Amino acid sequence: MTSPGRTERLVLPGVLTAEQAARTVAGILATQREDGAIPWFRGHHLDPWDHTEAAMALDAAGEHERAEAAYDWLVRHQNPDGSWYAAYADGDAEEPTDRGRETNFCAYIAVGVWHHFLSTGDETFLDRMWPAVYAAIEYVLELQQPGGEIGWKREDDGTPVTDALLTGSSSVYQALRCALALAEQREEPQPDWELAVGRLGHAIRRHPERFLDKSRYSMDWYYPVLGGAVRGADARARIDADWDRFVVPGLGVRCVLPNPWVTGGESAELALALWAMGESERAVQILTWIQHLRAEDGMYWTGYVFEDDAIWPRELTSWTAGSLLLAVAALGGDEATTTVFGGERLPTGLDPDCCR
Repeated sequence: MTSPGRTERLVLPGVLTAEQAARTVAGILATQREDGAIPWFRGHHLDPWDHTEAAMALDAAGEHERAEAAYDWLVRHQNPDGSWYAAYADGDAEEPTDRGRETNFCAYIAVGVWHHFLSTGDETFLDRMWPAVYAAIEYVLELQQPGGEIGWKREDDGTPVTDALLTGSSSVYQALRCALALAEQREEPQPDWELAVGRLGHAIRRHPERFLDKSRYSMDWYYPVLGGAVRGADARARIDADWDRFVVPGLGVRCVLPNPWVTGGESAELALALWAMGESERAVQILTWIQHLRAEDGMYWTGYVFEDDAIWPRELTSWTAGSLLLAVAALGGDEATTTVFGGERLPTGLDPDCCR
């Protein structure tokens, strides 16, 4: 089990003690396979985005070797076109269970690699990961549309799905900025990426009509803030406008309306977005509320159906635990985590908004 001494930075009164944080980290480590893969839970599938989120939580807890193993797994399983499949089976076969190649899943390696580099200062790691990051970003930008938004995915046969998701594009926006930071660190300018991130940010801020309407989902509400495209007064207005629709006081954040279901992952991510807006008190409040999802082993249930007073589904997911640890790390001032999610020190690209 991870030593409580390594998780002192993850202490947050009312949310985690050092011992509780150590149990949560140990739970993620127990889920991780020897080859570095981090499935949702043992026996379930892995997806590249949630795998990376869990790896970032390990870095926040000081488990740098195991986080590095997770990134090495991604390198070994990258497709020739720079992508990853949407889901892989747990077990020896490692067979893809969903051969779609989703853009936000593929881009997120840039966020994780930059976070790991900031956590460790390991230039050798950065050099080893750069080809994978570069290929992934190039794959993603092939699906950028004329309006700046990012097409959702390619089907198994390579057919592009040009419809764009606001949540996915907001995640890609953060990933592109982290990729630009990696390029700057390597002194390898990427002017096409700078233009792409500027166009994408403009689409997210000014053109909601360019995205599929998924406004029933809380992620579409807070992800433009979490990903960094919307900040300042616009972020506060956006969050306040739908607060009462999605937030259930004392329990957490609904995943989707009108379902009476709060989820740990969305709640922790909203807390991260609130922290990024400068709303730390509300962020801590949300994290305090979702402690009803904490299990005895330190992991967290995915969600709770409050009309039925029932935990559902009955699964303890690595990414739910990871999202909570990252929110706590940001609130505690962990430099790598605050840099990645605060965004002030990330490149902004060529912003069309500034020229209007």
